[in-house]
Amino acid sequence: MSTQVFELPDLGEGLTEAVLTRWLVKIGDAVAVDEPVAEVETAKAMVEVPSPFGGVVARLHGEEGATLQVGEPLISVSAGAAETCVEEERAGSGNVLIGYGTSEATTSRRRRRKAVAPTRTARNGERPAVQSPIVRRLARDNGVDLTMLTGTGPDGLITRRDVAAASVATLPEPAAVVSNVDQRTGLPIRTRVPLTGIRKAVTTTLTRSRNEIPEATTWVDVDATGLLDLRAELKESGAAPGILAMIARFVVAGLARFPELNSKVDTERGEITHLDGVNLGLAAQTDRGLVVPAIKDAHRLSMRGLDAEIRRLTEAARSGTATAAELSSGSFTLNNYGVLGVDGSAAIINHPEAAILGMGRILPRPWVVDGEIAVRHIVQLSLVFDHRVCDGGTAGGFLRFVADCVEAPKSAMADL
Repeated sequence: MSTQVFELPDLGEGLTEAVLTRWLVKIGDAVAVDEPVAEVETAKAMVEVPSPFGGVVARLHGEEGATLQVGEPLISVSAGAAETCVEEERAGSGNVLIGYGTSEATTSRRRRRKAVAPTRTARNGERPAVQSPIVRRLARDNGVDLTMLTGTGPDGLITRRDVAAASVATLPEPAAVVSNVDQRTGLPIRTRVPLTGIRKAVTTTLTRSRNEIPEATTWVDVDATGLLDLRAELKESGAAPGILAMIARFVVAGLARFPELNSKVDTERGEITHLDGVNLGLAAQTDRGLVVPAIKDAHRLSMRGLDAEIRRLTEAARSGTATAAELSSGSFTLNNYGVLGVDGSAAIINHPEAAILGMGRILPRPWVVDGEIAVRHIVQLSLVFDHRVCDGGTAGGFLRFVADCVEAPKSAMADL
């Protein structure tokens, strides 16, 4: 009975590692081709990984919570499809996750490689018959000299099975002694949390944002009473969009008038790239951390259309089903930190975007109206912007436009 080793596939989007969050099978289970066997978390999304082999699970490579690199063994399946394994290696590629695929150029290269007959196993310094970079990496990681192997594949091609059979068993180095006391404060260390998955992505993105972007913040308190009244009227006549969707529509309209804030700075080319259209990012707090799914082509949607997408993307983000493209395609971010029970915040720009608009909670407060003190519903809007793309006049103009729409929504909707 042969055993096939399935390695963590190329997850696309330039990602090279993933956290193994949950096994979907156990040793002894029967699996079919394309059946999900594990759930992994990348820096952008939760992904179910399907097996390219059918058979019985012989081994699970890795514990739940471990970080795996692309190309490392994931699962071993007995009585699998040997021909699939051979064809992958002849193509010179590792497995590719179903649903991501590879580029057309790569496919062309594969066809050309298949057309060339592989060289037989070399000796005396000749080049070994290996075309797959995955096989070369496996050999390097396990200390196997490829020039000493005789391949069992077509025309002497060295396969992963050949390398696995010749792998040199090595003892792990003794683990370094880790102190359970913080050296600076002298306090006991309660827990250590690895920076992996989304937490690692958040760390990388926000650190880069603070290091590269000269940001500035401006804010304004806004009377949202009229906005709440309008939503109440819409509710009486049928389904009404949420407050966030209404403000999102004003934001999109504002970006059309102040396109500098819907841009990014390309430091390599020395230019500011203004974007044609808006992919509106929505900062969403989830159990796995902060993610920012984006509404594609938000400038083409009505308030109700935006409302439907906000609800869909928020649910997808919280359940971990948002796609990598949805989590990485925003051009401007809207952050409703009011749901956290706070009034204001100086947010960090979601690199490489140029700005982020935040809104706090809406509260009844004393407010001067026509010279008289009245109770009104007030919300604070804050705009953090990249000072390289514009100056305070542009940022203030955009913020004031959105604020005016919130204070007089009926008039604003007539103009939109």
